[in-house]
Amino acid sequence: MSDNWIKTPLLAALKKSAQKSHAAFYAPGHKQGRGVNQIIKDLIGNAVFVADLPELPELDNLFTPQGVIEEAQQLAAMTFGAEKTWFLVNGSTCGVTAAILATCGTGDKIILPRNIHQSAIAGLILSGAIPIYLNPEYDAQAGLAYNVTPQAVEQSLSEHPDTKAVMMLHPTYQGVCSDLKAIAEITHGYNIPLLVDEAHGAHFAFHHDLPPAAMSLGADLTVQSTHKTLSAMTQASMLHLQGTRVCRQRISKALQLVESTSPSYLLLASLDAARQQMATQGKKLMSQVIALSDEAKNKIAEIPNLSIFTPKIQPGCQHCDITRLTLNLSKLGLTGFEADEILHEQLGVTCELPSLQHLTFIISLGNTADDIYQLIQACKTLSQSITPKTISLPQILPYSSSLMPHSLKVSPREAYFANTETIAITEASDRLCGELICPYPPGIPLLMPGEVITSEAIEYLQQVLAAGGTITGCNDPTLQTLQIFN
Repeated sequence: MSDNWIKTPLLAALKKSAQKSHAAFYAPGHKQGRGVNQIIKDLIGNAVFVADLPELPELDNLFTPQGVIEEAQQLAAMTFGAEKTWFLVNGSTCGVTAAILATCGTGDKIILPRNIHQSAIAGLILSGAIPIYLNPEYDAQAGLAYNVTPQAVEQSLSEHPDTKAVMMLHPTYQGVCSDLKAIAEITHGYNIPLLVDEAHGAHFAFHHDLPPAAMSLGADLTVQSTHKTLSAMTQASMLHLQGTRVCRQRISKALQLVESTSPSYLLLASLDAARQQMATQGKKLMSQVIALSDEAKNKIAEIPNLSIFTPKIQPGCQHCDITRLTLNLSKLGLTGFEADEILHEQLGVTCELPSLQHLTFIISLGNTADDIYQLIQACKTLSQSITPKTISLPQILPYSSSLMPHSLKVSPREAYFANTETIAITEASDRLCGELICPYPPGIPLLMPGEVITSEAIEYLQQVLAAGGTITGCNDPTLQTLQIFN
């Protein structure tokens, strides 16, 4: 192994600066912890504040890196299979937004899945781009969305050949990946870039039993949350680039617009450390994670009235992340929200994402055999203590049906700045929606700002609420009123 892989240039420089004795007359105001309130020191200690330093000369500059940040980013690019990598301190949110800003301007079209993260909507608002939404494949029986098919991308590009970029999700929250290689080939046939929200896939490159990483499948740009499945601190993410379809200068300019000018060196150093960890131990660590995941799934599958979501290769699902565990509770008669409350408050187990019929758990390199044992025991207790019953679920319709609005009257940017008014939901049919409305299940925005509100959409949302689901993004989560354009 090359000595380069072992190096942590940014972390080493931060450690040296933190240990240097000097009189500090720069921000932050706590001056390496000397001014910090003792009550927070009692929680997290003093060492973190000693290393909480700003852009000192020896620590380089995030927006014009020429020293240790540049070196750390180069090592990250080699580790994750990119030609160029940017460290992000505002999470994948800023990376996804910057990707759209760097490839689309006012009035430009971009193809993206309906279940894209809300950071992409922010990118549409800031850039003025026009979205061409694609509906993911939907498993009505499981009540879960899969991913977008190559055929859907091909058809959309043939209808909109002037599109400037395609953005895909790889993977979904439940770990489902589309045939991204085929999508990349189709997209490149139009000589436009493929952008990928790979927030939940930073670990993919380090084991052959995991889905292939987006870079290896032909993505031009991908954004990864290094903190979600690897060991970086919360908000620490990376943006990777290869090829020439996306201009590097435009990425840098976009990041200057959406990132803090006071980046946390604790976050940046954690990216350097996480990169070194995966470069030197990645396969071993991922093998351990996969083993823990297999143990959990095998044991939970034996528990009565509980089942594990195990999608097979089919349209919208070419690969699935085997470290992601999604538990189906429909036979037990509990909603995911009810089960989540019991597990969290009574049994000491907390999931990543509850939904109407499911709980989704992230199993990562920080989990232990004891964690898995506790999860299995909690599931057994849940099954034994609950009398199975039938719950009323909404009539889940495939998201390729007429339920989904297809009439975007104004751009997301115009919709964001437009004046809105609040009206009763009974009066909202055929009006222009002034807010983003996302039902759980299935976690796919049903109404976007600027779309026509249909009676079918209203009926579906009311069914979700009646069944115990939740509505997010809207001003009134009880759905008695909606915001519309006045």
